[in-house]
Amino acid sequence: MSSSTKETYLHDLFKPCKSLLVFPTLKASDFLSLLIKAALVFCAVASISFVLFVAITRHPRFLPCPECNRVILSDHRKFDHDNISDSRKYFDGLNFEKTNISHILFGIGGSAKTWHNRRLYNELWWKPNVTRGFVWLDEKPPADETWPETSPRYRVSADTSKFKYTCSWGSRSAVRITRIVKESFQLGLQNIRWFVMGDDDTVFFLENLITVLSKYDHNQMYYIGGNSESVEQDVIHSYTMAYGGGGFAISYPLAAELVKILDGCIDRYASFYGSDQKIQACISEIGVPLTKEVGFHQVDIRGNPYGLLAAHPVAPLVSLHHLDYVQSISPEKTKIDALKKLFTAYEKDPGRIIQHSFCYDLTRNWSVSVSWGYTVQLYPSLVTSKTLETAFLTFQSWRNWATQPFTFNTRPYSHDPCERPIFYFLDRVEEIGAGRSLTTYRMFNDSNEKHCERGDYRLPLAVLQFNVSTSTLSPNSWKRNGPLT
Repeated sequence: MSSSTKETYLHDLFKPCKSLLVFPTLKASDFLSLLIKAALVFCAVASISFVLFVAITRHPRFLPCPECNRVILSDHRKFDHDNISDSRKYFDGLNFEKTNISHILFGIGGSAKTWHNRRLYNELWWKPNVTRGFVWLDEKPPADETWPETSPRYRVSADTSKFKYTCSWGSRSAVRITRIVKESFQLGLQNIRWFVMGDDDTVFFLENLITVLSKYDHNQMYYIGGNSESVEQDVIHSYTMAYGGGGFAISYPLAAELVKILDGCIDRYASFYGSDQKIQACISEIGVPLTKEVGFHQVDIRGNPYGLLAAHPVAPLVSLHHLDYVQSISPEKTKIDALKKLFTAYEKDPGRIIQHSFCYDLTRNWSVSVSWGYTVQLYPSLVTSKTLETAFLTFQSWRNWATQPFTFNTRPYSHDPCERPIFYFLDRVEEIGAGRSLTTYRMFNDSNEKHCERGDYRLPLAVLQFNVSTSTLSPNSWKRNGPLT
């Protein structure tokens, strides 16, 4: 190839490149339009990237506020990674052990003067050398009294005289009881996931408490409990508060933040009546709402609690309170003996205790309502499920002894024996094979009242007892949808 031909070939080869390198002439308006489009594309890509980052990242971190002491927001709860010791950091998913009784530390508010009588309630559920916790007293017990081995160990609360308390109709003991959660936390006991607070007359049902707490991630901030049954109490105090007598649970991460601000909170809310009200106010400053569980029972009622217990909601029974202020839960038994009878059934099948169910005998047109381990009601007619699930009004409100209002529906309890069912109470419980039980309920005959002499009651009154057989209710039943079996 000659040099001239070669030159021409190279010249032709680069023609396409030259055409590509030629920039078109742009108007100012066109340039601005291209710039805006480029900016929009960049913003879209950045937004999508951020969303993907948040979705994929296991523990998203948002910008903390200086006042929040680097508390990280996660949904409606908060936790502080930096201020929790390495032994408490389960956030990497390394702790797979199922929550059990050893993970719970109880803080029981008590008094040296009242413990001798109130301890009978605690000893129904406390398991020495198994349950962990203390009853916190206002002073040491008398030196001449031996502390019962069947009771929780005691500690004496720190002096609280420096704190303000300005509620004219309350008691300063509320300040001391408020600080139980802090004093419990400062003990530094290992392997604690939940701090559970209660009064010295609170009766806990431990297996059901574990079932409820196991539903929640103890690595997050949780405040779990229930309201009062009496609307007047909820209005005066709060619907967003877990009532202390019914007991409430605070997860370890929430307790870790709460103890930092608790003493200051006590003074800020000096006018608040009770310890539970003060605790809720402090927790609200952290930004954690109450998670309500209907199995916690404050029992803010007067009179006969039968109607409340016989129509228990479909939820594990976690606690009962104020049992000194109501009648015995079963007739012809002392308050303690009636509870002991309830516990005989509870120990056989914890999850099923006082769970409410009903059925119909269509050959006789009868309705039967069963509160397992507690009572049976026999109606000589077909009664709608809506009526059967509604509690008999056998009680009054806490403050005014009124017949209303309550946080659940009630129906009148008639003193006319022909306008109410025939009642049966637990007589005995026994195992009838692996995973099955048989409970027997005997008719209650009130010597002060007459039987209904109407014809449709004659045959039902001949039924002297009921036998109810059932399989043991698995704790996992509460984790799935649908009816309990």
